[in-house]
Amino acid sequence: MHHLAVYDLDKTITYAPTWTSFLVRTAWARAPWRLALLPLAGLATLGYGCGLVGRARLKEVTHRLLLGSALPDAAAAQAATRFADRIVASGVYRGARTQIAADRAAGYRIVLATASYGFYAGAIAARLGFDAVIATDVVRDRGMIRARIAGENCYGPAKLRLIEAWLAGEGIARGAATIRFYSDHVSDAPTLEWADVGVAVNAHGPLRVLAAARGWPVVDWDR
Repeated sequence: MHHLAVYDLDKTITYAPTWTSFLVRTAWARAPWRLALLPLAGLATLGYGCGLVGRARLKEVTHRLLLGSALPDAAAAQAATRFADRIVASGVYRGARTQIAADRAAGYRIVLATASYGFYAGAIAARLGFDAVIATDVVRDRGMIRARIAGENCYGPAKLRLIEAWLAGEGIARGAATIRFYSDHVSDAPTLEWADVGVAVNAHGPLRVLAAARGWPVVDWDR
């Protein structure tokens, strides 16, 4: 049997969402003038809230506004390193570190599954000792990261599909794996249902209600 512990990232492991923070900090370091475009990013976010812009498209638009349409791979790696160092130093729940260590000690392979972009989430995962990362990917072209998503945005039902695709790529049959999944958000309900053990961590209201109905454990990790 394979034993896997799969973790969401934003507000599960980290105190706060990482995407906007990554954009702003990277724009400040590379091209501060782009911060003047934040109101446009705000309008795009409002459009998402009104159902006019999809979540994946919102990610692409904000990426283009604050990082540009093309970011050199080397610059992206540098930004990811700088950001990951900051997050791991001061933005990770102590309870998350404790649970990751406990799962590893129990023989579980530690996997990150996040809607965040893999090019920076991977740097965070590496510092926390994760074995694998399943994340939203970007289009890469001639040494540049483009402001376009490659494949699916790793969110909601798509996250489960990408986890299943990763399992297939690893040659792991679902029936030959024991899987724990940790998340803070109700959008991950499909994966919480699918896992052998689904844990609502630092859960917002809708997930707490669903967890009570499904009998999922609810925990709040300390800082």
